[in-house]
Amino acid sequence: MTSIYLDHAATTPMVESALRAMTEQANALGNPSSLHSHGRSTRKSLEDARERLAKELGCLPSEVIFTASGTEANNIALKGLYWAAGESGKKVVVISSIEHHAILDPANWLASHEQAEIILLPVNPNGVIDLEFLSDLVATRGREIAVISIMHANNETGVIQPIGEVVRIAGQIPVHTDAVQSFKKTPLSFSHLGVTAMTISAHKIGGPLGIGALILKRTVEIPSLLHGGGQEREIRSGTMNAPGIIGFTTAALATYNVDEVRALRDRFISSIQEMIPEARINGLAASRLPGIVNVTFPGTQSETLLLLMDEQNISCSTGSACSAGVHEASHVLLAMGHSQTTAQSSLRFSFGATSTAQECDLVMSVLPDVIARGRAANIR
Repeated sequence: MTSIYLDHAATTPMVESALRAMTEQANALGNPSSLHSHGRSTRKSLEDARERLAKELGCLPSEVIFTASGTEANNIALKGLYWAAGESGKKVVVISSIEHHAILDPANWLASHEQAEIILLPVNPNGVIDLEFLSDLVATRGREIAVISIMHANNETGVIQPIGEVVRIAGQIPVHTDAVQSFKKTPLSFSHLGVTAMTISAHKIGGPLGIGALILKRTVEIPSLLHGGGQEREIRSGTMNAPGIIGFTTAALATYNVDEVRALRDRFISSIQEMIPEARINGLAASRLPGIVNVTFPGTQSETLLLLMDEQNISCSTGSACSAGVHEASHVLLAMGHSQTTAQSSLRFSFGATSTAQECDLVMSVLPDVIARGRAANIR
């Protein structure tokens, strides 16, 4: 049976143009920090790439700070903005209850090691943050808040958050947004959002693994996590990953047909609603990314379903890839009002640029039987 990949929210196949550009750059010699001609040539390629990426993001080239991953960019942003506010005695960090662990874990680290107070912003049953809660919080404790970090779109449900409203409510409080899932899949402009910092990652858009970026306002200075050569505004020292950066920016310029991916998602949802009517589509009433479908199948165990789907050569997931192998209920679904049982009865299917209608139909041809087998296994 043909192998079907429906886990594009975890990582995506590299686009051919990015792979070619990355390979070509890997064959070029020169450390971009060196002053000789080889180094200057590599540096020029990187700065040209930075300018192209900045144009795609609606920011200044000087606001693009390349990192080794989205996780690193999130850590730099959250810890850096917290430390920058430390001189004024601000100790409160506000994040949503549905953040990726790349924000949840550094926030918890700040609580354990830096005496931060973490406040989790609740979400409604559709997975959208409670703006009234945030507004009341800023009105009563705004002078204590060091940083607010709210993801642009959730990695498990695809639900898009009202970041523009968050910025408006925050006023002078720095706002960071994890936009790893959103880049290229929904309109995204750093300048239009008005955030202080934003995170993106290459491997979610058809670029290589091991390269991401923090977009940080040029007027903002934060302490470094890494010290050394002073690269990237002295915020992220280390020899720049020229092949990765070139692959990243080339992928960012590649065409991503949002309408086609959305049509596949909607086709898949309609089929599920017709063939498995008791299934629950999570976040269905909210604004969502085009490719993510999170479904609860009552009476099943998600880990069992995942293995049964894998037997059919179909790759999907139970949620974040960074939490794979951890048999716990999704904190995202729990925050949306799910019980422990229903939160552990859900699968995430995520479509991408290489997904096809035929794949969608093939998955639906086996999914009802997989669900039936999953329920039988759960009863035993």
